[in-house]
Amino acid sequence: MDRTLFERIGFEQGFQRIAGLDEAGRGPLAGPVVAAAVILPKDLVLPGLRDSKKLTVLQRERFFEEINRRAAAVGVGIVDPEVIDRINILKATHLAMTRALAHLTVTPDYLLIDALTLPGLQTPQKALIRGDDLSQTIAAASVIAKVTRDRLMLEYDRLYPEYHFRSHKGYGTAEHLDALDHFGPCPIHRMTFRRVRADG
Repeated sequence: MDRTLFERIGFEQGFQRIAGLDEAGRGPLAGPVVAAAVILPKDLVLPGLRDSKKLTVLQRERFFEEINRRAAAVGVGIVDPEVIDRINILKATHLAMTRALAHLTVTPDYLLIDALTLPGLQTPQKALIRGDDLSQTIAAASVIAKVTRDRLMLEYDRLYPEYHFRSHKGYGTAEHLDALDHFGPCPIHRMTFRRVRADG
């Protein structure tokens, strides 16, 4: 699969600084939503880079280091559970992506976004369904977002060991739901999510 097609189309249209955006953590019952924006050099190809969920932990860590080393710019945006509860998860995802863009040291002139469009931006953008598998720039953002969030959840695992965030990263697994049933929600749970309300 050619994962540079949409980037090449963008370059052929005259864009020079193409940022890929993706998020990690829309679905979990606990923890933040994390978004990343990545601008890769025009001629850079990273063989094997794809949707972070299809990579092993070791592969993700390797690509995380390589992307941070070789990218023209990397930005990360984080939105905490209390904000997710206040504005809803879709708006929180938009906010995380906006924050990721704001943390780029290079201003993009075109955005490739996994499955979403960002409202209120002047920058041209294209939403790609399954973009993290179709575009290496979105895949790079996918890796940065997921590794960043997973590391945060390991920190939360140390703070709240009874929930075993290390193993499920806040997703609604049977183990997580059992812990919720037994202990109730902790400060990083998303209180507006149905299964937290039902089980907590």
